[in-house]
Amino acid sequence: MSAETIDHNTLSRLVEAGAVRGAHVIGQAGGWGVLIKYGMHERPLAASRSKQVRTFKKLETLVAYLKDIGISRFDVDAANYDPANIKTYSRPDRAEALKQAHEAAAYDKWFRQEVEQALKEADDPNTVWIPHEEVKASWARKRAELMKRIKDGDTA
Repeated sequence: MSAETIDHNTLSRLVEAGAVRGAHVIGQAGGWGVLIKYGMHERPLAASRSKQVRTFKKLETLVAYLKDIGISRFDVDAANYDPANIKTYSRPDRAEALKQAHEAAAYDKWFRQEVEQALKEADDPNTVWIPHEEVKASWARKRAELMKRIKDGDTA
């Protein structure tokens, strides 16, 4: 294979222009790669971010990709395909981040519901309002009772 690759955007434009002569799917240790034939060139498809040769773990995924882009006829070479050597990637860091995102979304939903309920209660004309001084006095009495219990050794 050539060291040069072809990216998705270029391949799309070449297919639209009718310049692609064919595609050759090649089995390899990590899955399936594809060589695109156009003009006098034959280049492997590149992964979008790394520009390395793109490898598809499943042939079905590669077939769907090629059909989506407009290539429905291609040949397959499975001589070097090794299904036992397909690497799987575990992303525990992403799983934890996703879990935290779900927890944050659930908390946000709960918090918004609580605020909405509090606003409804505050706007209700039947709501009984207790003066601030009365609330302060009530808590002062409770604090004094607790302090007395602590001083007397009553922790129950």
